[in-house]
Amino acid sequence: MGKIPLRVKPSKLLPQVSPLPLQPNPKAKNPTSPLSLFQSHLLSDAQKAFDSLLSHHPSSLDFNSLLQAFCNAGAHPDDAIAFLQHMSRRAPFSPNRPTFHILLVQACLHPLRGGSSPLSAVSFMAENNFPPTAATADIAVRALCSAGREEDACELLRLLSVQFSAPPDSFTYNFLVRHLCKARSLAAAHEFINGIGFEAGLKPDLVTFTILIDAVCAQRNLREATRLLKAMGEAGFKPDCYLYNTVMKGYCSIGNGSEVMTVYNRMKDDGVEPDLVSYNTLVYGLSKAGMTEQAKKVMAVMAEKGLRPDTVTYTAIMNGLFRKGRALEAIRLVEEMEDNGCSPNECTFNTMLMGLCKAKLLDKGMEVYGQMRDARVKLESGAYSALVRVLCRQDRVAEAYSVFDYALESKSLPDVSAYLSLESSLKFLRKMKEQG
Repeated sequence: MGKIPLRVKPSKLLPQVSPLPLQPNPKAKNPTSPLSLFQSHLLSDAQKAFDSLLSHHPSSLDFNSLLQAFCNAGAHPDDAIAFLQHMSRRAPFSPNRPTFHILLVQACLHPLRGGSSPLSAVSFMAENNFPPTAATADIAVRALCSAGREEDACELLRLLSVQFSAPPDSFTYNFLVRHLCKARSLAAAHEFINGIGFEAGLKPDLVTFTILIDAVCAQRNLREATRLLKAMGEAGFKPDCYLYNTVMKGYCSIGNGSEVMTVYNRMKDDGVEPDLVSYNTLVYGLSKAGMTEQAKKVMAVMAEKGLRPDTVTYTAIMNGLFRKGRALEAIRLVEEMEDNGCSPNECTFNTMLMGLCKAKLLDKGMEVYGQMRDARVKLESGAYSALVRVLCRQDRVAEAYSVFDYALESKSLPDVSAYLSLESSLKFLRKMKEQG
């Protein structure tokens, strides 16, 4: 790849180059439009089209748009470079940084072949007096990740940092960490952070730890989340309320109420003031673990702190009461919630319906179902199955079919799921009748 002669001072602007391909528009009426010009990915066709356009419309050409259009037509990165050189020889065109970023994106999106690579595109930039910058790193990483080339993205960041003294900024670094957690694995993210990232002089910051803790909590690896909280402190970063809430929610997901309380106490010890989400998460975790009395005490603490319990708070405790078989107490709590100005939401209705059905309080459950139907509230899977099952067991088949019709009409459940629950309940009823 040879150096391209520059005829004017290059622009210092660094606009982002979108890696998303533009689709050619065969109906475009403007003959100079790049979208209507390139219908082939062949270099020879592109050169002929450009020469024809140059002879007829020399003053209205946007050379970067032409290069991008040729890339969008499926040009190989080597052909894109050759086309750029062809334009530079034939017209008074001075490539700028966005020009080379177009080539870089194409090298990132295109499968490797015959030596074409993002690194060669970066080297080509440097040869033409456009050394890579943090913006270059960001463009390359996002394009490589969109093409599923995460290993190449990690390696390119290392080379940019070590060979070109162009390390990525924190936004690019954390983008790659987040992408590795989602597309690959937590192990891949740690390997990048402790390997290539460390070699390139990059260190995790508060956002990095937040990404990692989110990822391990989603995987229910709460021990690792606790370890990361400790590692954050050792690295000089203080966990915020969001992070503690995330870990608490993780323990809620596995029904470990005591650990939810432990994280809450640690938050307080670290001088982080819990917010409404913190208290609601704590109430939910304790209630789910059957620790309803402790959950009620937390609700009292909320009031002392000036945080008014909301529908989420009441619904969480109600759920715990139903789990403990204290259905009548749960109903009274609903009345207290409404007296305090909190209106039931979809989760509240479904929690009540399922709890009442499991407590064999069908008539009261049907009252709640009627309120849901009148308010067009959707049925959740657990509440729907519980209601249909208890209706069939009491031989109230017509009402079960009515609930089934509402579930389909309100699009509460997929048709198949709704039908399977009803069919299972009807089979149970038939079996009971056969056995007398």
